[in-house]
Amino acid sequence: MQNGIAVLDFGGQYAHLIANRIRRLQVWSEVFPPDADTTAIDGFSGLILSGGPASVYDPDQPAFNSAHLNSGLPVLGLCYGHQLLCQELGGEVARGRIREYGSAELRIQSANGLFAGMASPLVVWMSHGDVASRLPAGFEVLGTTDDCATAAVGDVRRNLYGLQFHPEVAHTARGMDILDNFLNICAAPRTWTMAGYAETAKEEIREQVGGKRVFLLVSGGVDSSVAFALFNRALGPERVLGLHINNGFMRKRESDRVADALRDEGFENLIVEDASEDFLLSVEGMVEPEQKRLAIGRAFLEVKDRVLDRMGLDSDGWLLGQGTLYPDTIESGGTEHAAVIKTHHNRVDVVEELIARGLVIEPLAHLYKDEVRELGNALGLPPHLIWRQPFPGPGLSVRCLCSPGVGADPPDGEAEEAARDIAAGAGLGLRVLPLQSVGVQGDFRTYAHPAVVWGEADWAALEDVSTRITNTISEINRVVYLLAPSALPALKLKRAFLTQSRLDLLRDVDALAMAALEREGLSRTVSQMPTVLIPLTSDGIAETVVLRPVETPDFMTARFSALPFDFVRKLAREVLSVEGVETVFYDVTHKPPGTVEWE
Repeated sequence: MQNGIAVLDFGGQYAHLIANRIRRLQVWSEVFPPDADTTAIDGFSGLILSGGPASVYDPDQPAFNSAHLNSGLPVLGLCYGHQLLCQELGGEVARGRIREYGSAELRIQSANGLFAGMASPLVVWMSHGDVASRLPAGFEVLGTTDDCATAAVGDVRRNLYGLQFHPEVAHTARGMDILDNFLNICAAPRTWTMAGYAETAKEEIREQVGGKRVFLLVSGGVDSSVAFALFNRALGPERVLGLHINNGFMRKRESDRVADALRDEGFENLIVEDASEDFLLSVEGMVEPEQKRLAIGRAFLEVKDRVLDRMGLDSDGWLLGQGTLYPDTIESGGTEHAAVIKTHHNRVDVVEELIARGLVIEPLAHLYKDEVRELGNALGLPPHLIWRQPFPGPGLSVRCLCSPGVGADPPDGEAEEAARDIAAGAGLGLRVLPLQSVGVQGDFRTYAHPAVVWGEADWAALEDVSTRITNTISEINRVVYLLAPSALPALKLKRAFLTQSRLDLLRDVDALAMAALEREGLSRTVSQMPTVLIPLTSDGIAETVVLRPVETPDFMTARFSALPFDFVRKLAREVLSVEGVETVFYDVTHKPPGTVEWE
């Protein structure tokens, strides 16, 4: 029996992030399905209803045990959970006049309870299309935004609260304070620590592994390095083997740096395999992002099996270890009601089959990037490993967009004209680009067009234009800003696949961008800066580069980084000087509506 906070998961992108944030406040939190029996949460101090991709009026909405609302516990509903709370208690929910994605200003009506100690207005983070149009009896409005009259509501007497926004994400300015106030309302005990979690995780590893050993794929990033250290501490290095695979999609000299850094820390149980040709062949001729991700995930396991066979290791005596984090699971549609945003390489069908057979162990699977760094610190790993710039498992393959040479259907004329009007209001030109990228809006995956804008503007104006366009025009989920050259070339889509020459070009540009961040002391300011190569060209040869710096502690939401303009323009000139590059864009899209990676 736990005396903490129970989270009911309706499939929202941020459901486990809620539990993460509660744990950050030193209160135990556990996630349950929304139709769980009320006995499952006996002894908990409060209940949170998560967001989710469904609408409360959908016929196939997640099953919910409404008896939870009669438990007498304080309840906090978030986004879909807020709407469900209102509907279940006699209110009404309807499609909103406008969708809200990203930043909004909340005008607080009552600076008590959830909003104790806070000044109005408050910056909050939205991701919704529906609204609570009529409140249940006993509820009052506690806060509004320009586009949502019921952004915060509550029945203070019964300790029932609903927030249309997401206090759990880093970009709600006082989100942790709101959750802290809810914990005070619940009188929840503050007893949870990461040091305690580390010891629990070691015990769980020993229990799951039993008499077997662990074979871990080690990319060298933060997640796999921490997982490698945790397995070594729990089992001893003689029962753990790390495999770093050079998949051909790595940064410049990345594999050498990974091997050197880990061996310098005493990890001698690491082998390195160059399988770059295998991976290039696995994606030959592929264009569609999901198809590429699935092929790469399968290739990782094929190479792993080949290495096991070559070393004469009995696969029956090993479990596959992975440094999977919760964002990988949820974006891959890994919980019952979650929508697929993009399939991560550690969540392809072959891995899912191994998981079902109990052959995979993932000790970080309920953690987020900030918690993993804290765990790494608790395990004694050095800062240069804990704070490495994150790099996706599929590497540059998801940053090198491909095309058969035929563009996606453009948005209708009205949509592009509406986008042009919004841009023109800020003195900017606009063109919708003839390709698509992945996004996440209202807990759903989108695959829609980016739009490029150009002209004189500061970051605040670009943020406003980007947010207004993506909130109101469903055919556009991303906005980029022209950095160089000064005038937009007549870009058209060209036929392009994952080839050695394109990857080498991207490696050169990425190395230049990473060096510039380091030189200017911006590596800690930027959580991650993908450099993206897209097959847009005016001469049929040179291509376009997108710089995508973001700031985020957990990668569930992110703000584009407003780096110093002098630095950005200088970097753009350097990138433009690389042979094979003719245009440089800067991605000014938050997450949501755009994912951090373009694929």
